Amino acid sequence: MTSPERIGPYRIERLLGTGSFATVWLGHDPVLDSRVAIKVLAENWHHDLRVRERFLDEARLLRRLDDERLIRVHAAGELADGRPYSVMAWADGGSLHDRLAAGPMPPTAALALLTEIAAGVAVLHRHGVVHRDLTPGNVLFRSGADGERVLIADLGLAKALAAASGLTARAGTPGYMAPEQDDPLAVVDTRADVYGLGRLGLRLLGADAERVAGDQPHPGGAVRLRQGVPPQVAAVLRRATAPRPVDRYPDATAFRAALRSAATAPTRAGPVPSGRAAAPPPRSFAGGPARAGDRRPGRRRFGAVALGVAAVFAVGTTAGDAATAGWDAGTGTSGPLTVRLPPGWQATGTGWAGRYGPDGRLEPALVMSPDPHRWAADPTVPGAFVGLSASIAARTSPAGFVAERVHTACAALPVRRIRQAGVDWVVARFTCDRGRPEVVEAAGLAPGRAGLVYVQITPPAGSRADFVDTLLAGVTVS
Repeated sequence: MTSPERIGPYRIERLLGTGSFATVWLGHDPVLDSRVAIKVLAENWHHDLRVRERFLDEARLLRRLDDERLIRVHAAGELADGRPYSVMAWADGGSLHDRLAAGPMPPTAALALLTEIAAGVAVLHRHGVVHRDLTPGNVLFRSGADGERVLIADLGLAKALAAASGLTARAGTPGYMAPEQDDPLAVVDTRADVYGLGRLGLRLLGADAERVAGDQPHPGGAVRLRQGVPPQVAAVLRRATAPRPVDRYPDATAFRAALRSAATAPTRAGPVPSGRAAAPPPRSFAGGPARAGDRRPGRRRFGAVALGVAAVFAVGTTAGDAATAGWDAGTGTSGPLTVRLPPGWQATGTGWAGRYGPDGRLEPALVMSPDPHRWAADPTVPGAFVGLSASIAARTSPAGFVAERVHTACAALPVRRIRQAGVDWVVARFTCDRGRPEVVEAAGLAPGRAGLVYVQITPPAGSRADFVDTLLAGVTVS
C-alpha cells in the first residue's frame, strides 16, 4: 500500500493499521504541532451507502460523547475521490492486543486494567450506547501528564440502546461477541457489552486465556483463573459470560462494582463452584424480539450495520415527477440480471464490489439512477442498487438479509411481502430524519438456482405510491 503524502492539511508519517472497512494513518497536525490518527474509509467501500453511514456515525458519536475514556475525534473531512476520513487522537501506547501478544500481565495489573476498561464502557452505557465489539484490539492506551490512560475505541458497530433491539445483523468478533448478537431478531443491549467485558476478563485473568479468541464458553462451565487472581473473581466472570442476557449484570457499572468487590474480598477456602449465577439480576430491558413494525417507545429507531453493496457508476439525466408513468426508457443488464428503467434513468455496473461467486468473479450487480455518479454520495439523487448473489442465498433467507439492512436515524415501517415477476419479495421501508428521506430494502430468491436478488431503492421525491412495486416488477433474472 502506497502511503499518501497528505490527507487534507495533515502530513502523513506512516501506516498504523488496516481493517475490513478502513485504513488508519499517523499524521501530523501543523497547526497544533501534534500527531493524530487519521481513519480513512477503504477504497472498495466508499460507494456503499451503509458503510459510509456507519463510518460517519462513529465519528459523530465519538465527537458527541467527547469523554476522556474514549478516543476523541477532532475533525472530519473528505478526500478528492469522495471517501470520508476522521481525525482522532493518537493512542501512542498501542493496543491491549499488542500487549497481550508480548505475554500475560501480572494478575494485579490485569485486574486493575479490566476495571478501567469497564469504567470506559460505563461511559457509553450512561449515554445510552452499546459498543457491541469489545476486543483487545479496541482497547487502546494513551500517555499523558498524569500517566497512561485506557481508551475505548472503534465504535463502528455501536448503537443507541433505543435502536439496539430487533432487526440486528450479526456483528462482533467471535470469542468476544455475545450469543444474542448472532440472532438477527434478538434484543441487543448493555448486557451484550457485559458479556464482552467478561470475555476480556477471561483473556486477561483466565488460565486458558489463549483459547478465548474464536472460542465460546460452554454454558455452566467452570472458570479457571491464573495463579494469583482472587478466586471470587471467577464467579463475576462466570455471571458476566452467562449465555442468557437475563443472567448477566445489567450494565458495565454493575460489572465493575462486582469485580472490585471480588478483587478485595477475603479469600475463601475451597474451590469456586461452577455453573450459572444462582440469582439472576433484575431485567431492566424488554425481553422479546422487536419487529420492524413495532412502534412501542424505545423500539422505534434502528441502527446501522453494513454489508458490501457497490457498483461501478456511469452518468445519467434528470428524473421527472412522473416516475412510474410509461416505464419505456429501456433496460440495463449485468450478467443474468435485467432491470427495466424509469424515465430519465440509466444503468451501469460491472459487479458487486467485495462479493465474489464460486468462479472467483464479482457477482452481478448494477446501479440505476438519473445520475449514477452521484447516487451513493448525494442524498438528493434517487436511484437503486440491484445485485444477484448465490453466496448470500447459501447463508441466509431473503427475510434474514433484509433484517440486516437497517439504517441509523430512520423509523422502520412494517415489513411486507409481495410477488412480482415470479419473485416473492420481502420489502422493508425506512423513513429517515437526515440524509435520504426514504430508503427501501428488498430481497427475494430468483427462480431456479440463480441466487438471492437484492434491491436497495431511494425513490424520487413525489413519486407515486406504486413506484417501488413497479421497479421490482421490472427486475428479472435469465
